[in-house]
Amino acid sequence: MPHSQPGVKPTAKPIPSATVMIVRDGAQGLEVFMLVRNRMVDFASGALVFPGGKVDADDGDARWADLAPMAASHPERSYWVASVRETFEETGLLIADQRGGSPVTAADARRITATQQTHVAKATLPFSELIAAERLQLATHRMVHFAHWITPTTMPKRFDTHFFLAEAPAGQIGVHDGGETVESVWIHPLQAIAEAEAGRRTLVPATTLNLEKLGRAKTVADAFAAARADRIVSITPAVAKAEGGVRISIPADAGYATTDVFVPRPTPA
Repeated sequence: MPHSQPGVKPTAKPIPSATVMIVRDGAQGLEVFMLVRNRMVDFASGALVFPGGKVDADDGDARWADLAPMAASHPERSYWVASVRETFEETGLLIADQRGGSPVTAADARRITATQQTHVAKATLPFSELIAAERLQLATHRMVHFAHWITPTTMPKRFDTHFFLAEAPAGQIGVHDGGETVESVWIHPLQAIAEAEAGRRTLVPATTLNLEKLGRAKTVADAFAAARADRIVSITPAVAKAEGGVRISIPADAGYATTDVFVPRPTPA
């Protein structure tokens, strides 16, 4: 049995998680739906983020083989399910089709959100039971795997996060939950980066780099075409101390504009 070296903390095991970049064609070009996290939460406090969260036990239920048809086998189905469930819990957006294949109607989505969102968020109603009872199936087959990031090994809390791309469901209106998230916004990916650089927003490095990659597309169709053609490289950034903060490095073949990002030390509140 392996033992830890005295005085050396063991590396934290990454928590499986998933997030969705929900996009639409706006007046000024491609827009992505983002949330601002409550400053009272323990991870990415106050940051502008995509909807998402941890994979839970129900996300791996065997019934999802029928309720979540997939266009790709990687990553595991539970990550795809978690991304849709977390989006529903956090925003009310339901990325689903009727069992016959037609997109869920806006009216049905509003009804389901109004009556069941809180129950799913509080885990009093398994998401699989809701989808089965409503005779729906998740629209995972119309989503695309976008990226895979794993928190650096030096961090005390780590996540193994798969990013997905999805088009905004027609007629549905997303909104923050008022608990973990306190603001919601449709924004051009590069505008979000610009606002962070100007000090008006907070972004974590993985979000910044994925926004930059997404921002190369002019339309939803462009974004999906690029994502389908892209090769997913699993990224565990290397971290090195630097004056005033740290530098993180990622593989050159990951498809991002840079391989090196400086992260300044947080300013005390």
